[in-house]
This record gives sequence, structure tokens and C-alpha cells, in this order.
Amino acid sequence: MTSQRISSGVALVVGSCISLQMGAAVAVQLFPSLGSWGVTTLRLGVAGLVVIILSLATRATPWTWSGRTWLAVTVLGASLAGMNGFFFAAIERIPLSVAVAVEFTGPLVLAAVLSRRARDLVWVGCAALGMVLLGVESWLAADSLDVTGVIFAAVAGVFWALYILANAKVGSTVPGVGGLGVAMLIGGLMLLPVGAPGAMQLGAHPQLVWFVLTVVLFSSVVPYSLELSALRRLPAPVFSVLLSLEPAVAAVAGWILLDQTFGWLRVVVLLLVIAASVGTTRTAATVKNEIITDPAPQPGQSSSVESGAGGDVSLASR
Repeated sequence: MTSQRISSGVALVVGSCISLQMGAAVAVQLFPSLGSWGVTTLRLGVAGLVVIILSLATRATPWTWSGRTWLAVTVLGASLAGMNGFFFAAIERIPLSVAVAVEFTGPLVLAAVLSRRARDLVWVGCAALGMVLLGVESWLAADSLDVTGVIFAAVAGVFWALYILANAKVGSTVPGVGGLGVAMLIGGLMLLPVGAPGAMQLGAHPQLVWFVLTVVLFSSVVPYSLELSALRRLPAPVFSVLLSLEPAVAAVAGWILLDQTFGWLRVVVLLLVIAASVGTTRTAATVKNEIITDPAPQPGQSSSVESGAGGDVSLASR
């Protein structure tokens, strides 16, 4: 693997993180007119249609899927709906950097639980300390954090953890991106009861169509394309470590695009979350290496490491 290939892979991941946070910043501007759930519904629905069209060009055949495959894709759609819906609802109430930091705790806890290793509890504790400091910052600040917004971000983190598990299942049974596209569309349909009233307001504000398309482009299409290209250039552990920088990118994006300032205590919180994410990722990589180097069991013996997801959970992009 050449240094030029690695450098281009790093640039692609950083570009993905920037694109994702830019999309979130643009989405915030739409909330007063369309509502957070309306924007989420439009984002998932339009992005799903785009991905489905692209997947049909590669001869995807959803009509041949089994019942179990459709169930897995539906679960993935539900996780996408909850993850994106509650995240957008969170950034409607709290700063972007805070929402991303709180949401990151979902995948971190999942990785620690599935690894079944005591040392991962250290990284969970690191993230927990960050959340405590976040509460201290809110208590000391003149304008405290909206509790509902923090809860929404935490719920988004739970759905992010579910998304990681569901995406792994769909990825192992459905070739290409067809499963993701259908899941996005299903997620958009699931959000119609809460998102349709806001989404319908787009008819009264046609000038916002371009902003909606910008959200779809920067929040879904561009990040996914860049990360897909990056994964062809970078080892999975390196890719996940780079994604761990997302809270820092969110802080910078919120500061530049949304005028969301923050103090030194917020910086400490972000560093703790990033450290926890990097630590969990490196532990997962170590476990994976141990699995590879573990000698194959003899007939009648069980392997010292069970197959499956245990210990090899990397951060996945939204």
C-alpha cells in the first residue's frame, strides 16, 4: 500500500466528515420552516430513491429477496429513521458538537459490550467522564443545555448502535448498495406520521428545494461515496480511527457555519470522546489480529474466539 494511496484515503475520510457536518449545518437552517422530522423524512426518502436508481444500474434485484432479507432491510430502515430523526431533533435544540459527542456513546458502548473485554470498560468510562463534564459545563453556563435535546442525541446513539448491527447483516446478505437504498426509503416512509406535515411545507416554500437537495447531497450521497472509496485505500482500523475525529469536525463546523462557540471544558469533553473512540477501535483491531493468528481448532474442539461480531465493531458513518 503506497503512501500516496494512504494519503488519498485519509483525505477522502476527512472530506466525508466535513461533508456530513456541512449537511447537518444546512439542515439546521431548514428546521424553522420544515421541522427537524420533516427534513429527516425528505433526506431519507430522496437519498433512498437516488441510491435505488444507482443500484438498479448495477442490476440489483430486490424483488428476489427472501422474507428474512426483507426483515433485515426493514430493521436497517428503522434504525436509519431513528438515528437520523432523533439526531436532527437533537441539533434543533443543542449545539452540533454536543449532539455528536453524546451520540457517539451509542457505538462506543456497543463495541465494549460485544468485545467482552474488561479493558474496553476503560474507554466507556472515558466517554462517561466526558458526559459528566458536559453536564458540569451546562450547569456552569448561563445558557444551560436543553435536556430534551441531550436525550434525543442519546436515543440517536442507541439507534446508531442498532444501525451498525443491522448494516452488517444487510451487507452480508445483499450485494451492492441496493439494500441501503431500500432501507433509506423504508426509513423515510416510517417517518411519514411525524415528518409528513413538515415535509409538505416544502410546497409552500419552493425556494427551499435546493437546500433540501444540498442536505441530501452532503449528508448522504457524498459521505457514502467518499467513504466507499476510502475503504478501498485504507485498512479498516485506520478508517475507523479517522471517523473518530467527527466530534472535532462537528465543533469546527458548528463554530464556523452556525456561530456555536464553546469553551475549554467542551474541548476536554470532545477530546475524551475522541480518545474513547480511538481506543475502542484499536482494541477491536487487536482482537481481530488475535483471531487471525489463533491456530485453527482441531476437529471436535471449539475455537478460543467465537465467530461473529464480537470484538470487531468499528464506527460506521451515518
